[in-house]
Amino acid sequence: MSKKVTYIILHIVTIFIVTMFFSCNDSFKQVQKIGISENEPIGIDFNTNLKYTDSGRVTANLISTKAFDYRNRDFPFYEFVDGVTLYIFDKENNKSTVSANNAFVYIQTDLIDMQSNVVITTHDNKVLKTDQLFYDQKKEWLFTNKPVTFQTDQDLIHGNGFDSDSKFTNAEVLEVTGIITLED
Repeated sequence: MSKKVTYIILHIVTIFIVTMFFSCNDSFKQVQKIGISENEPIGIDFNTNLKYTDSGRVTANLISTKAFDYRNRDFPFYEFVDGVTLYIFDKENNKSTVSANNAFVYIQTDLIDMQSNVVITTHDNKVLKTDQLFYDQKKEWLFTNKPVTFQTDQDLIHGNGFDSDSKFTNAEVLEVTGIITLED
């Protein structure tokens, strides 16, 4: 009888071990999320100063006092709070400046949403001011449907919307009001 009991116990232990072996799955992502709420960022950056280069030449410089990394979300993004400034340098090393109180960079769509006191100053002194501005990185296109003020050397244009390429060569203020100079 003792051999029979040992045989039964051996089978039960074997079944238990095999069951445990096959019930395990790859839960690395679940382990990563332990202790991190989906509403909390997975990282916080302070006093960021990022420089983007192309062929050894600085093309952009991003400065932010505080940024949150929400790549743990189903729709991942970065949030820049407490102000963000971006300096953009063209091929002739002319500097344009973009500043906002807050910005969101959506990773999957390559869309940047700048909010609150958005100001763009180009190297040739064109100034755009608005409360919200989107930048499509793939199309290199700026747009908003919020009220804007666009100032050039001759004109001060107000409107309810703005569309432009990133170089401001095709800038268009929508629903225009203000002082505009027209050529004959």
